[in-house]
Amino acid sequence: MGKLIDHIKHFTLGRLLIALSLIAVTVAFLLIFFLSEVVRDRAIHELARDDARQTSKLVFQSLYSAMRKGWNKAEINDSIQRLNSTFPDLKIKVYRGEIVAAQFGTMLGEQEDIRQDAPLSHALQSGEESMAFPAKDSIRYLFPVIATQECLVCHTQSFAGAVHGVIDITYPITSLKVSFNEVINTIVAYTLIIIALVFVILYLKLRYLVVLPIANLVGVMRSVTVDMDLNRRVSNHNWLVELKHLADYFNHLLQTVQEYNAKLEELSVRDPLTGLYNRRKFHEFMHYEIIRAERHNQGFSVIMIDLDNFKYINDTFGHPIGDMVLKELTAMLTVGLRKGDVLARMGGDEFAIILPETPAANGLLVANKLHQALAGREFELPVGKIRSTASFSMVSYPEDGKTEEELYSAMDVVLYKAKMHGKNQVMTAESEEDRSMMSIFKQGDFLRNALREDRIEAFLQPIVELKSGGVVAYEVLVRIRDGETIIPAGEFIEVAEELGMAKELDREVFRKGLAHYAKIARTCPQAKMFFNLFPRSFNDIEWVRGIPDTVRAAGVPCENIVLEITEREALPNLTQVRAVIEELRESRIAVALDDFGSGFSSFLYLKYLEIDYVKIEGSFVRQIVADERDRIMVTHINNMAHEFGLKTVAEFVEDEMTAQMLAEIGVDFAQGYHFGRPARPE
Repeated sequence: MGKLIDHIKHFTLGRLLIALSLIAVTVAFLLIFFLSEVVRDRAIHELARDDARQTSKLVFQSLYSAMRKGWNKAEINDSIQRLNSTFPDLKIKVYRGEIVAAQFGTMLGEQEDIRQDAPLSHALQSGEESMAFPAKDSIRYLFPVIATQECLVCHTQSFAGAVHGVIDITYPITSLKVSFNEVINTIVAYTLIIIALVFVILYLKLRYLVVLPIANLVGVMRSVTVDMDLNRRVSNHNWLVELKHLADYFNHLLQTVQEYNAKLEELSVRDPLTGLYNRRKFHEFMHYEIIRAERHNQGFSVIMIDLDNFKYINDTFGHPIGDMVLKELTAMLTVGLRKGDVLARMGGDEFAIILPETPAANGLLVANKLHQALAGREFELPVGKIRSTASFSMVSYPEDGKTEEELYSAMDVVLYKAKMHGKNQVMTAESEEDRSMMSIFKQGDFLRNALREDRIEAFLQPIVELKSGGVVAYEVLVRIRDGETIIPAGEFIEVAEELGMAKELDREVFRKGLAHYAKIARTCPQAKMFFNLFPRSFNDIEWVRGIPDTVRAAGVPCENIVLEITEREALPNLTQVRAVIEELRESRIAVALDDFGSGFSSFLYLKYLEIDYVKIEGSFVRQIVADERDRIMVTHINNMAHEFGLKTVAEFVEDEMTAQMLAEIGVDFAQGYHFGRPARPE
């Protein structure tokens, strides 16, 4: 029954058009039928009145002509009979008024008819015309004859304005004479009215059944698009099935989008494994907490937690067990915190906690409490009971930092210190060394961002042959681009080595330096490229051994590559370095001993290492014009290198006099600001 009612309430657009057509036809038919009756009544009541009046006047004129000749009653009755026979559809009767009857006498049965006919009596007394419908298909018209001055010639007892009689005419409706123009104009007028009414009905139906529901849908779509209000819904109380389905499906689509949007929002701020806030949301909380602390002039504390040896759990029991440990740890940490504290999973096995309105001393108490709770906790897991420890770092605002960057650097430094001191303990920033490490870690973030954003540049500095003055090689130097600023290597080399990022920098510079070779080969085809590797890069034996293949893959001849090493690379493992150098030289890659003379072991390397170039320490070169001792040192280093069959390169040549003196000493090559500053190959 319910389905039947619902089926009746809703119909398709096709059925709507059929229904509207049927309604239009029905309305038109009813209007035509109604208006035909109106036309008929109008013809009878208005148009027929004129016709009846004209007919009555004609009858009166005929009778009046007869009466003027002095006809008697019989002749008048005979004339009326002739008129009735001439117009068989008409019934004409003449009744005398009281004045005429008194002077000329009454007709047979006339008085009896007048008494029984109220309209007739009224017409004789009042002299008013009247029209009546004695039957459905006939009209009766009573035309009073009013005396004029002319009539008083015969009717001597009468007076002007007196009712001398009534002409009673009855005839069928079909005998009406209606004006053709009147009929045409009436039909056209009513046809236009019918068309207008049909269009009004169609307009109202389409407006309320189609246009308004679609406008409602458009309004909801605009609200969703402009205002991002996914709570809006389209009304589905529509008569049309298509529009009802459209509203239902659109509402279902909105509901689905809203649910997915809620899930995406949840995933954007929550860690899917533990349900804690993620790193992105933690950064937002940190930013807000700093603003709040500045406004109210109060501090807060931040705790960083890093599980010790968590990789061992994953490798031994599998990642599902590792995930269970993280969930158990989350539950334990949540129990130990206040309602307003913020706990987040920063990634992997790292967690962070913001303790609002908590000074450093109280923050340390919380960190120690959580550390002790974890140390005494055994996690009940399918593989048995598992214990886990963690390193805790606790920093506070504003003591350890007043910005987000400073606080994050402080957390990293203190956590790094906790790891270096044996793990499984709580650490805080307590010494100037810690503050110094914070600066290093901050620069480390800068280096990581530069690597991630591809802002590492390979600059080239020319190496000139002193005899000819021509460029024969270029040293590839690392630079970092920070907007329009170019940062030299001296400002970040130590940080890169301290944080173990030297390898990444070397690989990036080596790749970009090889890419520059095609540009410099256009003007100097035989130019060599000197690469100064970090010590840790040279200690990565497998990567160094792969350098020849990397060079060849870049389309660069191996004989055009020179690798520079210093005492720091060779000193820890002289035998291993010697073997690697021999392999490189077999691939026709040359080796230069950089900063020669800066250490006590430089001369020892000439004995044990097969090298090709000696780069004289720049501190000896810079002052050779003014300092005789420097000139003696450079002269002896140059002579000794030549005796070993090696080429020499002088660094830090900054003026013409230094260059001339180096040429006089017999140094082969030189580089420095006098010949050119480091720059892009173009």
